[in-house]
Amino acid sequence: MNGRKSSRLRIGYLLPTRERVMAGVPETAGLLALAERAETLGYDSVWVGDSLLARPRHEPLTLLAGVAARTRRVRLGTAVLLPALRNPVLLAHQAATLDRMSEGRLILGVGVATDVPSVRDEFEAAGVPFEKRGARMLEGLRLCRALWSGEPVDWDGRWRVKQGSLGPTPHRPGGPPIWGGGSAGAALQRAGRHFDGWFPTGPDAATWGEQWREVRAVAAAAGRDPDDVTGAVYLTLAIDDDEAAGNARIDAYLERYYGAPATMLRRRQACLAGSASAARDWIESYAEAGAGHIVLRLVGDHHALLDTVAQLRPGLGEE
Repeated sequence: MNGRKSSRLRIGYLLPTRERVMAGVPETAGLLALAERAETLGYDSVWVGDSLLARPRHEPLTLLAGVAARTRRVRLGTAVLLPALRNPVLLAHQAATLDRMSEGRLILGVGVATDVPSVRDEFEAAGVPFEKRGARMLEGLRLCRALWSGEPVDWDGRWRVKQGSLGPTPHRPGGPPIWGGGSAGAALQRAGRHFDGWFPTGPDAATWGEQWREVRAVAAAAGRDPDDVTGAVYLTLAIDDDEAAGNARIDAYLERYYGAPATMLRRRQACLAGSASAARDWIESYAEAGAGHIVLRLVGDHHALLDTVAQLRPGLGEE
């Protein structure tokens, strides 16, 4: 795929875990009901974000286990998990069990975390060095993949394993697909060389398409088939016929969510406020650029927005 549309565009939905904790309503029944609703409406995937202390929310793998038990078809993803914060032997065990529970529906979206004070504090609280977190993530994921083989593993690196055998192994041979987040040069290199997908939070569709071609070129140079790498994107959407009001709502949402100015956050996160028609055109622009899987973070009434986006689906991403 060289910028052409995917044969079938998949649409995912991010559960509002962070939002529910900020609102003081952390109960999970409503979140599980939203996941079930998304499946009923035909969404292809349901996603959960990750943070320990910097942006408090439900632990993603635990919550996705609940979603796995309540759904049958949708894929289950992390958007994105921070593997560097986790012991990879434990992570391999958790992910393998979740992939078994969901019968092969798990996708591990992963990232290295943004360099901001609250995230550095989060790493310190977890007893994990913040520096060289990219290398730590890559080694940890290599160890996960080795353990997912089911064969005895010897490992002598940041972690030491002596003839370690994991059971159960994941439902899918080799383990769940791993998608790398980020749009910096190092992130594009990691996705092309090591991962099964590329999953940034933007940028605009034209720039996304340029970077997607770079990811594919990196994959080809590494001796991989670029068509084996999924092009995905995480988008923030408010549907409102009053564009100014919608943008004000997104700005307030972002600033409360991250504790940083919206103008700064919008430079690295693709956001749209507009009518349903504008939303459809926006999503289509990423499909035109080559995206095969689009995950939406919705700002506003999730029940109403899930219905509205579902009504936009017919014909999206088709040649």
